[in-house]
Amino acid sequence: MKPLFVISCPFDTYSGYGARSRDLVKAIVESNKYDVKLMSQKWGSTPFGFCKDNPEWSFLYNLTLPHNQLYKQPEIWMQITVPNEFQPVGKFNIGCTAGIESTLCPPDWIEGINRMDLTLTSSTHSKKVFIESKFEVRNKDNNSLEKEIKLEKPIEVLFEGANTDVYKVTDTPCSLDIQIKEKFAYLFVGHWMQGDLGEDRKNVGLLVKAFYETFKNKTNKPALILKTSQVGSSYLDREEILKKIKQIRKTVNSNNLPNVYLLHGEFTDEEMNEIYNHSKVKAMVNLTKGEGFGRPLLEFSLVKKPIITSGWSGHVDFLNSDFNCLLNGQLTPVHPSTQNQFLLPESKWFSPDHGQIGFYLKDVFENYKNYTEKAKRQAFKSKNEFSWDKMKETINTILTDNLPEFAQEIKLQLPNLKKIQLPKLQKTNG
Repeated sequence: MKPLFVISCPFDTYSGYGARSRDLVKAIVESNKYDVKLMSQKWGSTPFGFCKDNPEWSFLYNLTLPHNQLYKQPEIWMQITVPNEFQPVGKFNIGCTAGIESTLCPPDWIEGINRMDLTLTSSTHSKKVFIESKFEVRNKDNNSLEKEIKLEKPIEVLFEGANTDVYKVTDTPCSLDIQIKEKFAYLFVGHWMQGDLGEDRKNVGLLVKAFYETFKNKTNKPALILKTSQVGSSYLDREEILKKIKQIRKTVNSNNLPNVYLLHGEFTDEEMNEIYNHSKVKAMVNLTKGEGFGRPLLEFSLVKKPIITSGWSGHVDFLNSDFNCLLNGQLTPVHPSTQNQFLLPESKWFSPDHGQIGFYLKDVFENYKNYTEKAKRQAFKSKNEFSWDKMKETINTILTDNLPEFAQEIKLQLPNLKKIQLPKLQKTNG
């Protein structure tokens, strides 16, 4: 019998963790070594129903445990979530997380990792942060050291492989009604999260500001397309994004500014690839302050177009500095407007150099051909080293190397015994 492998994850949600869950579950199922069952979990406020809306993933419903209830202890238990939620349930327990975007993770994340037998994280950056995050617990009365919280269990890097059957160069016309008058557009993909200007994690506010400043008063200007949202695809969310763009526009001292367009709502993988291949989308730009991995950057790299992004955190695992415009900068404290239970006041993340932002925005626009050959080399690297198939190979190797031998249930088979004939008792008189 195959060992029971139960995976608790948000596979049916519209979220980054949902995409990670689906890819990982499919890879484990296709190894054909385990009896895989799923427990469906929520992910923040993101909506459910992804598998229903995308029938190619509907097979995952057939793997879901009724009422999310275990019927026995699994041999292997995996949770795909943030580490403070990790709980050991199986005989062997695996945590899977994208990790952290800054230089320090919360202490309860380390405690969660230490509850598991093995943790998988998405990037070298995240692994390094988990290893280096250490905390002292001291006695409140005499300040004596009671314990040190530090990583004590094995941790491996498992990158988030791209689907190269979907994300690729194509000449299929874009089915979306994207109407921009400019011939050259930069594209940003990601959430516009909390934080003051220049302090939100994806740095969308700074990107809009820098784009306006770089191309204000120019006769020939590119466009900037923001495929973004805050928490969902509602009308109110869209209006809030437009309001933020208008507020930034007012801070720029010019009446002759380039256009910023907003793409808002949920898109399929195929539609995203159409956007990436759109004839007017020439490059991706992302001034991120920190990534656990950075899936849109990997997926966009497969269409052989230039990328301008920060030279720090998870995505530098797959983006080669020789092939992309990786911005210099410095580590700065996480701003109070962005701090939360995960992004600690003591932690730092990346602030890209403003001069380099303006230089590369201008140079890629004016000297585009100088960057296209490098983009092709990056696409080759991404396809051959960071595909879903390569990720599947990696997870199978990790599981083979780390899982113990489990006791097998053997059906008890009793031998067939011959019927014993007992001698008949002789009846006696007396």
